[in-house]
Amino acid sequence: MRHVLKLLPFVKPYWQKSVLSLVLLVIVVVLDLAIPRLVQHIIDQGILAGDMEEVWHTFLLMLAISVASTLFAIGNNNFSVQVGEGVARDLREALFLKVQSFSYGNLDRLKTGQLMVRLSSDSGAMLRVVQVSLRIGTRATLLMVGSIALMFITDRHLALVVVPLLLLTSGIIVYFITRMRPLFLTMQQKLDRLNTILQENISGVRVVKAFVRADHEAARFESANEDFTERNIRVVEFLSTMGPALSACINVGIVVVIWAGGVQAMHGEVTIGQIVAFVNYLQTAIGPLMIMTMLANVWAAGIVSAERLNEVLDTVPQVQDAPGAPPLPASARPRVVFEKVGFHYHDSNETIVLEDIDLVAEPGQTVAILGATGAGKSTLVNLIPRFYDPTAGRILIDGQDLRQIQQDSLLDHIGVVPQETVLFSGTVRDNIRYGRPTAGDEEVVAAARAAQAHDFVLELPQGYDTRVEERGVNLSGGQKQRLAIARALLTRPAILILDDSTSAVDVETETKIQEALEAWMEGRTCFVVAQRISTVLKADKIVVIDKGRLAAEGTHRELLQSSPIYQEIYASQLGPGPNGG
Repeated sequence: MRHVLKLLPFVKPYWQKSVLSLVLLVIVVVLDLAIPRLVQHIIDQGILAGDMEEVWHTFLLMLAISVASTLFAIGNNNFSVQVGEGVARDLREALFLKVQSFSYGNLDRLKTGQLMVRLSSDSGAMLRVVQVSLRIGTRATLLMVGSIALMFITDRHLALVVVPLLLLTSGIIVYFITRMRPLFLTMQQKLDRLNTILQENISGVRVVKAFVRADHEAARFESANEDFTERNIRVVEFLSTMGPALSACINVGIVVVIWAGGVQAMHGEVTIGQIVAFVNYLQTAIGPLMIMTMLANVWAAGIVSAERLNEVLDTVPQVQDAPGAPPLPASARPRVVFEKVGFHYHDSNETIVLEDIDLVAEPGQTVAILGATGAGKSTLVNLIPRFYDPTAGRILIDGQDLRQIQQDSLLDHIGVVPQETVLFSGTVRDNIRYGRPTAGDEEVVAAARAAQAHDFVLELPQGYDTRVEERGVNLSGGQKQRLAIARALLTRPAILILDDSTSAVDVETETKIQEALEAWMEGRTCFVVAQRISTVLKADKIVVIDKGRLAAEGTHRELLQSSPIYQEIYASQLGPGPNGG
């Protein structure tokens, strides 16, 4: 329950509606509990006494109470729905904002499919918990307590007779509730796996079709779907045994009450009306127990979901601003220095990704980073905008440790074109000025020209107003890369990071982009991660990364003379170098 209680602050903004809902609920319960007492009165004082006037008065009173109870119940339902939906909305928003604050390390651990389930299924489970708590769950509890109290008031001896039955019923409920949590936890884990496979296949359906792996993916999905279905069946089968068990308790209780009450009635100790009222209170006491048991699955699912929601909300971003960290001044020089930098992922302490990196990038320099796949190139540049923090050494910009600078102000100085191009649904223009929404049309066009995107954009059906479909499926890979470069250039960054961002364009277009960048990035620092030698030939400095270490550093001519690794890469792509290497 502590996980549910931790989410109570989300109910606080709606406390007035919550209180009003509970007040209306208490009134409904009081009115409902008055009905059996009136039934007793109409039997003893009206029917058995032959007083039809009393029968009519009591009937009209019962009718009025029923109408009032209905109206108050409608009001309770309306307020509880408003509170539940409001809490669910706020939870989804809080989860979304929390995910936005995560660093890359957090996102590596919490997979997309899991986060989607938490935002949808788990927040929906908490919606049901709130609504149940403000409606039928609390109503059932109050009815049970009130009915038991009125059973003792109606006839203490009969009440003592059914106490063992009530204890047995309570024991059954406790047993079922304690068994439900692990069942629902496993069920949500199965749902996580199912959603992860579904998300992977929807986003990667083209790859699946290209490699004719539909049967394989169907088998994976079928397996996960079958596991989830089997777990659901087990939960439902377990829950289905509760209803018959509690129904048996109610039937036994009614038989016992009628038998014991009949004996007392023959001795004149109770009236027929008291027995009828007592049976009604017994049903009203055990009936809510049945309802609560049926709702136990809602609570069990809610407790599990609350735990999973708190896991996300309690996650501390691995990259955070230091207390009192100042912003990076707008006048800061884009001089980047790596001092003995090392890095490994937090969940893989034994695997060193980068080790002992010393590197200096001066303002106005273009630094190219070359190396084999998996050498650590992308990780190296991801440390500059603090997508990750180094696990050893430090990185300085204009002499300031990145960890002592406000991250938002740091990112204001950096433009990033990631390895995987991401475009958003909207127009081409909106995508280019995503990082600077206030940019004018002339600036958008200038950035597009520099990225060699302007010409193909004009050929689109509506030019810059052409809609970009989901994941940019109506654009080629090269077109998407050029739009991503334009998006980064429009922010006029002091430091530009191009992570293999021209891999999908032809060499001629790449050359034009490089020429435009020379003028566009004058006085700024540029890091270029590349696989092709042609991309790095004109760089001021080329850094060769091999197995996480800085293997060589220099210009193209210097590395052709001094670096066997560079010579090998050059020869594999462009043939033997001038020195025959």
